[in-house]
Amino acid sequence: MPMSLEEALERADELARRVEERDRDADEWKDARPLSAIYRAVQARAQADRDIVEAVTEARRVGLPWWLIGSYLGTSGEAARQRYGKLIAA
Repeated sequence: MPMSLEEALERADELARRVEERDRDADEWKDARPLSAIYRAVQARAQADRDIVEAVTEARRVGLPWWLIGSYLGTSGEAARQRYGKLIAA
């Protein structure tokens, strides 16, 4: 099951904190570029989750039904409502 927006943001923040707090020993890491790629991918995923919430919020604002929104998300309308309904109601 995909993680929630809050979980993605918490994981991205935790990763950033751990990287910042770690003592860096130049001999320990020969090439840290893959870590940078992971960090960028986590940030991109978090942004994509925010974009989806924004798009679902707008779709509901203009009156589109959950079944149609769910079909675009690749899920059922009920699953879309359960996942995003509480986020957009706030």
